[in-house]
Formats: sequence, C-alpha cells, structure tokens
Amino acid sequence: MATKKSPKIKKMNGLSSDVQQEKLAALKNLVPEAFADGKIDVDRLRKLVGEDVLTEDERYRLEWSGKGEVYNEIAERSSCTLTLDEKRSSKDWKDSSNVFIEGENLEVLRTLQKSYHGKVRMIYIDPPYNTGRDFVYNDNFNETEEDYCENECNIDENGFLKKAYKLNSRDGGRFHSNWLSMMYSRLYLARNLMKEEGVIFVSIDDNEVHNLRHIMDEIFGSENFIGCAGRVAKKSNNKGEFWAPNFDYVLTYAKNVRSAIPFFGGANTDAYNLVDKEGPRKGEKYQLVRLYMSTIQNRNPEQRFYINCPDGSKIIPPGSTLPPERPVLGDGIWRWSRKKFEAESDRIVVKKVKSSNLIDEEGNPAKWNVFTKTYLNDVIRDASAKPNSLVEGFINQIGSHELNKLGIPFDYPKPSTLIQYLVEISRTDKDSIILDFFAGSGSTAQAVMAMNAKDGGNRKYICVQMPEETEVNSEARKAGYKKISDISIARIKKASEYIKQENKSYRGDLDFRVYKETDSHFPQWHSQAFKSDQDLEQAMIDYSKAEPQGTAFDRATEVLLKLGYPLTTEITEQDGFMFADDVALVLDSKFTLKNLSKVFNVSPKTVVILEKLFKKDEEKINFALRCKEAGVIFQTV
Repeated sequence: MATKKSPKIKKMNGLSSDVQQEKLAALKNLVPEAFADGKIDVDRLRKLVGEDVLTEDERYRLEWSGKGEVYNEIAERSSCTLTLDEKRSSKDWKDSSNVFIEGENLEVLRTLQKSYHGKVRMIYIDPPYNTGRDFVYNDNFNETEEDYCENECNIDENGFLKKAYKLNSRDGGRFHSNWLSMMYSRLYLARNLMKEEGVIFVSIDDNEVHNLRHIMDEIFGSENFIGCAGRVAKKSNNKGEFWAPNFDYVLTYAKNVRSAIPFFGGANTDAYNLVDKEGPRKGEKYQLVRLYMSTIQNRNPEQRFYINCPDGSKIIPPGSTLPPERPVLGDGIWRWSRKKFEAESDRIVVKKVKSSNLIDEEGNPAKWNVFTKTYLNDVIRDASAKPNSLVEGFINQIGSHELNKLGIPFDYPKPSTLIQYLVEISRTDKDSIILDFFAGSGSTAQAVMAMNAKDGGNRKYICVQMPEETEVNSEARKAGYKKISDISIARIKKASEYIKQENKSYRGDLDFRVYKETDSHFPQWHSQAFKSDQDLEQAMIDYSKAEPQGTAFDRATEVLLKLGYPLTTEITEQDGFMFADDVALVLDSKFTLKNLSKVFNVSPKTVVILEKLFKKDEEKINFALRCKEAGVIFQTV
C-alpha cells in the first residue's frame, strides 16, 4: 500500500512541447522578479525595463486578418508521431543519419520540437510564392473541437493529406492573410530548432518579399536580418507586362547575429587537387604554392637562407648577397622566415622540377624548387572576402537539367547547386544538420549529399514534404508518381546513385530514412484536442487499458521522440524490451513482469513501461522504489 514515502511516478503525456510555457520559463529565468504567483506582473515588468515599452496603439507593425489566431495555432500541442517507412527508405537506412519526413510540415515541426531544439545549423526553404496559382496549407483556426480531433493527424489511410491544402486565389478575401498565417507559424517553430549560430535562407519573389521581411523581422528580430540577396533565376524571359522578371530573392536571417559566423566569399576549390596521405591532416585537400615569389621584397636577413635538397645540394632565391649577410633590395627572399620554416617543416615540399627560379650554392639555376602546402580548410577558415549579394550561376534551368538527368518530371525545381552554394558560404560545420520543411522535389537532400562528397563532410539533412497529390494529367502522374513526396523520395535515391558514380572514392552517408506523420501508437494519446490538464488525464485513464499499436520499433521511436531523442537514435531489442542510448523501453503488452529486473542489466538512466503491465499498485511502487535506489528515472505510458 502506498505510503508518504512512496516515490513519485511520472506519466508521459505524449504531447509535443508546450511552446508558450517554454517562453514563460525562459522569461522567468531572465527576469524572475517580473513574476508574481507564477504569472507575469506587467506593471512590474514595465518598471524593470524602463522606457523600452510600447504603450501606444499606433506603431510600426504588420497586421492582417487572422494574425491573432496564428498565436493559438503556434501554441497547439500535437500527439502525432513519426513512423519509419522501411519499404521506402534506402537499403542501408539503419546506418544513415539522413531523414525524409512525409507529412504536413506544421505538424512535423511541432513533433520535432523536443528532439531537435537548438540543433539545426542551417535552414533552407522554398515556400509557395503566393502567385495566385499556389496551394497554401489550410490552417483552419475556426474548426470545432470535434473537427480538430478528427483531423489533427493529417494523413489518411491511403497516405494522402486530409483537406490540408487549398488553392490560394487572388479572388479570395484573405489572399495575403492566408499566406502570412501559413508562413508565420512555421517560421516561428522552425526558429526554435536552430542553433544560436544558425542561419535561415528563404527563397521568395516579388509577390510576398515585402511581407515576408516584416514577419521575419518580428519572429527573428530585425537585428538578426543579415541580408537579402538577389538570385538570377532566368537568363531570358518575355513574361510580364512591364518588366520581364529575371530574378528572385534569398532572404537571410541569423538566430543570433552575435553568434553567427561571417559568410565565406568562396575559393577556387578545384585548385586544391592534392590530398595528404598521412600525418595529422590526413585526407585534407591542399595545393602547392612556391615559397619564393619575386614580387615579395624586403631586406630581412631572416627571410634569405639556404634550404637543403634531397640530393644534398642547397638552394636559395636569386640575389647577390649570401647568408648571413643582410640582403640588398632586389635580392630574392622566401615568403616565410627561418623560424616559421623550421616550425612548419611538415608543410614544406622540396621537388625536382624542369624549370626553377632558384639558384644553387654556385649561383647556377637549381634543379629543385620549394613549395608550401596550402590547405583548403585553412583558406576557408581565414578568408575575409564576402559573397556578392547578386547571386549568379544558379538559374532555374539548371534545376530542370538535374531532374531530367535523373529521369524525374517536376516543374520549377530549385537547383541543388544553389543550396550547395548556401551551405558553403554559411560555413556549416561538416557535421551540421540542415533542414528543409518545404522539400519539394528534394533539391536540399541532393545538395547536402553532393557537398559532403565534395569536401568529405558528414552533414545530415532533414527534409519534410507533404503528400500532396500530383496533377491528374501531369507528366509526374503519368510516370507513376501519385504524390509530390513520391517524387522527392525517388529523386533522393537516384541522386544518391549518381553521386556514388561521380565520386567513387567517397564513403560517406548517401542513404536515408523515410518517416511518415501518423497518429500515436498509444490509444490514450490519439488525436486529442486537450484543452486542459484534466482533459488529458481523463483521456489517459479512459484509454490506458487499450492495446498499443504498431511494431515494438515504432512504439520505441515514438517514446524516444517525445522524450527528446533524435529520430536516428539506434534502437536494439534485448530480453524482450527495447534499448536505445540510455533508455530502456518496456512497451510490449505481452512482456512478463518477472523479467523486469533485466532492464537494469543495460544500466539505463530512464525506464519507460506500459502502465497496464502492472496489475497491482504495489508492483508499480516496488519497481519505482528500486529505480529510485538505482538513480533511474521511471516513467509510464
């Protein structure tokens, strides 16, 4: 029987992050004195921040019909999950850290909040431009609770979206408002996923660039706006009544401009055609640069000295003075001083050449020359040049050629080379996560794989695309692609094979996992529009005895995702339960409690168990006590 000393047992609620509560917690941590009885004291907060408070109704801001409802949409919590689609994943998906998600992107962004909060280094999106011919996501803020429960998980039994998008016609009364509401909520949640040094690029054209700038200033802060580049999209164009539009824009914001890394202006990477075979910089690309250049002149004796050659001879730049004499102006000198030469001897290469601009000890033309290794990584790290805000060389036609080469029909794809360029100039670490939640044909996935093959990186992508139906008479439908997401998956697979053929020595990750947005595998978490903690608790009681659904792997993936572990966390089965990282998961209703002690054999930090396995409260309390003694967190589902 439970006593006062009985340990507290936490019950998982299966919901995505409470964004509002997280904001309140952050504010409370920053200014705790502005809170009274757990709520914000507005008058006290105003006194604390002094005059930096807007009190007038008239101010500079963007308003639209439905903006107030957007904040309710942002605050909604999801009980949906992401389920592995092994059949559509690549062959070696278990070894891959790349993720493609088929689902409605607002719902997916909610679902990713715990697992990927503050982990994404770069975001690129190419959303609908709102030209009057685009579909926008049908975020219906006025639907009833019953409708919400029915439609919260947006994928039907055939894998298509349930009324999740509609044509946004200019004839509608909320043409701009619909688009702004759609973009605001998604950008708001996407920002939460970014690292402090993270950066987001958004492709857009004249139709909404002005409005997009307004809402991104509001979401990211105008101080974090770091540029609006113009991209040449077409070389020739006869459309348009006045100007013939030839370019679009790439709006760019940092998560925190003080932490952001300055952009890289580029380097002639093709010149770095040698690779270190051994030593601490094994595998790095470099080029050889002569240590003597006639354009460098001064009279420093520490830059004029003999260098020994493999055959025992000595060489020096041409000149009339000999070491240790101070050289006269006009005598050749090395680029490096003697001290630097000795300190970085591992970067020195002395080669026999057909023609040398050096002399030997006798003053005769030398047979050797001296070079230094200049590493590409060093050039990228130290470069101070910035990229031009007029982006050329990545026209739309290149994107079409890329897909034609892969045999995939798709209208208006962005060139993967454009996204490669953005990955490069933003100096993403080689282990970075790159997110695209308007994935389209999968250009971002191809870009990340190609970039990794180019520089030996290990970047990972997360691409999200809704299962929107292709047009009935389109070339894509004729080719057998029923959904846009089918095109994305096919493109990634074919691009992977193409990159393998073009980069035979590359051994990096060219595989990927496919996940689908689905309802929860636990009936007590199914599509509930929880309006209060009481509603949630009642739902969990009503369904707590129901059988869990999906496979053991599916259920483990869901629980881990909702605990805050990445989708690519390795899951293994052991003694009838699942184990991942430091979590033991007992989620099979057929599991025998007599085997429960075996979970401690894997030294978990957390144990999650189906509550229905415990037939008596005493069994649950005894196990909770044992977890407490072992320093293990115990949770139930």
